Amino acid sequence: MSLTPEQRIELHGFNNLTKTLSFNMYDICYATTEEERDSYIEYIDEQYNAERLTNILKTVAKMIGAHVLNIAKQDYVPQGASVTLLVSEGPVVEVPAESLEESPGPLPTSVTMHLDKSHITVHTYPEFHPHEGISTFRADIDVSTCGEISPLKALNYLIHSFDTDMMTIDYRVRGFTRDKNGHKLFIDHDINSIQNYIPDEVKQQYDMIDVNVYQQNIFHTKCKLREFDLDNYLFGHSPDELSPQEVQEITEKLKMEMDEIFYGQNIRQSSQP
Repeated sequence: MSLTPEQRIELHGFNNLTKTLSFNMYDICYATTEEERDSYIEYIDEQYNAERLTNILKTVAKMIGAHVLNIAKQDYVPQGASVTLLVSEGPVVEVPAESLEESPGPLPTSVTMHLDKSHITVHTYPEFHPHEGISTFRADIDVSTCGEISPLKALNYLIHSFDTDMMTIDYRVRGFTRDKNGHKLFIDHDINSIQNYIPDEVKQQYDMIDVNVYQQNIFHTKCKLREFDLDNYLFGHSPDELSPQEVQEITEKLKMEMDEIFYGQNIRQSSQP
């Protein structure tokens, strides 16, 4: 199915398709002592507290033209936060033509699109292991919409809201709707890659892999920063304080950690007896 921006499918009743964008971001830090780890977790909890995350999700809702019906938010002890927004259909307006195009969405401006009852959520997961010296932080954001528009239009804003080492992005269209003749439609817009919704200047910063199942309308993109600067991963230290051997060992540890997260599997060599 190929549509021009001027074309619309005439549906029988409401558009019953469900479109879900899952955006996962990772932050990695090298912190060896308990004090450094605690300071890193404290920094993460401050940077990604429930209040800030709520404001990010409110902006997402505004960008896709949704009314926020209810907000549930919680900062957890000892760490982490969760926010859930229940949203409903926004003001009845003409849907912008760009909603059918594979292109990066806007950064926050007065953008209004059609949305029906749905939800937006975020959960955070700080994590560390005392023997590895590496702490990680993950935030999972899900934007689930019913109706005509795709939540992919909020992706550009989400990318710019987090300074992230790695991103895992999933997009899926579920269910079906019918045109006026009763013909089932299992997707209502063209898409061949999530990468088409990421700005070129962002794509240049990351190595990217796609895993797509076109027949099932499932799209998956993984991103890992190309440039590695050790100074960005040391918490409470600078590379100048380390010996060349320490720099090499820490760099190898961090790159291994990033590769394992990126490829989704343990790739460390087992220690020999």
